[in-house]
Amino acid sequence: MTDAPPGGLRPLALYVHWPYCARVCPYCDFNVVRDRGRRQEQAQLASAIVADIAAHARLTGPMRLTSIFFGGGTPSLMAPVWAAEIIAAARAAWTSDEALEISLEANPTDAEAGRFAGLRAAGVQRLSLGVQALDDASLSFLGRNHGADEAIRAARLAAALFPRLSLDLIYALPGQTPEAWTETLARAADELGPEHLSAYQLTIEPGTAFHRAVGRGRFTPVDAELAAQLYEATQAVLERRGFDAYEVSNHARGAGARSRHNLAYWRGWAYAGVGPGAHGRLDLDGGRTATAAAPGIADYLAAVERTGLGWGGAGEVLTSQAVAEERLMMGLRTEEGAPWSALAALSLTPSHPRVQALAEAGLVAPGAEALRATRAGRLVLNAVLERLMV
Repeated sequence: MTDAPPGGLRPLALYVHWPYCARVCPYCDFNVVRDRGRRQEQAQLASAIVADIAAHARLTGPMRLTSIFFGGGTPSLMAPVWAAEIIAAARAAWTSDEALEISLEANPTDAEAGRFAGLRAAGVQRLSLGVQALDDASLSFLGRNHGADEAIRAARLAAALFPRLSLDLIYALPGQTPEAWTETLARAADELGPEHLSAYQLTIEPGTAFHRAVGRGRFTPVDAELAAQLYEATQAVLERRGFDAYEVSNHARGAGARSRHNLAYWRGWAYAGVGPGAHGRLDLDGGRTATAAAPGIADYLAAVERTGLGWGGAGEVLTSQAVAEERLMMGLRTEEGAPWSALAALSLTPSHPRVQALAEAGLVAPGAEALRATRAGRLVLNAVLERLMV
């Protein structure tokens, strides 16, 4: 079990994967496919997701639904009526939390007033807009199919229509300077009105177009020293504007603006994953169970038709050590840290020699209730984790 809050129904987050994209970005290694007008298939997928949700509810029993997150892919390509049906199915399956958060990822190219208004009417309250950059050269390099002016218009429309707006930006592009990145961040925060901002360092993932381009020598990723400078610039710019870095890449203007859905992951709460390739973590009779839905759309539809569940009902029961390692990896990304009570299987305590060595190096802060990574520790978090999980 996880360190969920005591009392009442157990909390549950729901992730909905919509795999369709108008264009596959060269840095993306997610489970996505080109849209190409697959309207009939998409309608079938929406219906299968509704059925998958009902099957999950039969499996989990009564729970308190704290968040719904539509990710992808590009769920802003989804017909709003399908989003409404999926939201209604989730509300029918579990008891909705009074502060249920419903988020959806969107691209600026989908920012038609009618489409955004339709998604808002469907029940989406929080839009996560993939702006990624605010200059045309960077957007072209990233393979995005929108320009800077379009991104700005989309953000302003979203701010007017949705109660909560989050912007995604990518840094550590080849040739990017701390000054240029600082200007981008300042413009996004000052001019576009987000209450939440996610700043992700560009990583070159195996199997992506960027990975092949780097292998051919077409560009060189930024080095670790420059990446650290850009990270520090991120913290400085956003702190001055009232954003707190509550997670390595995520910044919010106050606790109320934090992503409740992502916090569920980082706090080790249960979450259900529906849609092709979606992952989940469920607390079932056998223990903490990892689920992974069939990644192919046809295979996912067949699994739901056959068993009701996109993952076929054959999840993996995790060992207590694996659960503790996940909790450590997720928790140290946040300012909250990982509670000692969740790390017992790793034998980690405030007095453990490895914890003490990292504390003396200024990389972790072993408090009475939880282990936290310091700001310096977040810069080298992978190395910190490797040391703790020896």
